[in-house]
Amino acid sequence: MSVNNISNNTLGTELPRHIAIIMDGNNRWAKARRLPGLAGHRAGVESVRQVIEGCIEQGVESLTLFAFSSENWRRPALEVKGLMELFLRALEREARKLEKNGIRLRIIGDRSRFSASLQRKMEEVETLTAGNTTLNLNIAANYGGRWDIAQAAAAVARDCVAGTLDPDAVDEALFDGYCMLSDQPRPDLCIRTAGEQRISNFLIWQLAYTELYFADCFWPDFGKEELNAAIRDYCGRQRRFGKTSEQIEAERGA
Repeated sequence: MSVNNISNNTLGTELPRHIAIIMDGNNRWAKARRLPGLAGHRAGVESVRQVIEGCIEQGVESLTLFAFSSENWRRPALEVKGLMELFLRALEREARKLEKNGIRLRIIGDRSRFSASLQRKMEEVETLTAGNTTLNLNIAANYGGRWDIAQAAAAVARDCVAGTLDPDAVDEALFDGYCMLSDQPRPDLCIRTAGEQRISNFLIWQLAYTELYFADCFWPDFGKEELNAAIRDYCGRQRRFGKTSEQIEAERGA
């Protein structure tokens, strides 16, 4: 059965507008093949391509990939160096393809620890693809959910001190506008690979009502088929947002 058919099931859950993915298992994939860890990260790039294509085929509006967390700096220095080089090469190699295919790239996270050349390339590709509308591709790099909330709180505090914002006016909706990706739909589905079942400081604010899906395969083995399996599972769920099943059914029949 196709994904589109499943989206019309009795629960009535539509296809996800925004998918977030924690890409896990590159090192374990490489270790299982007696390869260096960076070989797993390189193999994972092909999975990124497949998932991007799959999201476009299914009409997904936004895809957010957790590429490098703020905690990943603790990894061996040689691996971190290799990851930074891989990131830079990927941006250089894929920039024109992103622009050609209508994909808008955005990097979210604290860029201050990245090299000047990598920061320049990030800005260059973001500018190149800024007008694209086929898919919002968000790459979380040196990102942490707690950092996101903290930087939003700091921005709110600065505006209050400057007198441009009334502290009593701060509510969830206003605060949301200071967090990353506030101009995009909240993630409907969050996928994590490699059998791990936690969100690891990823989009803490944004995932409040997100459906979670855990895939057993390592990230380099995750492609369109696995993406579609996750979407089928999502479409078989009933999202209630605090309401009862009876209320949801009544609203559907209204």
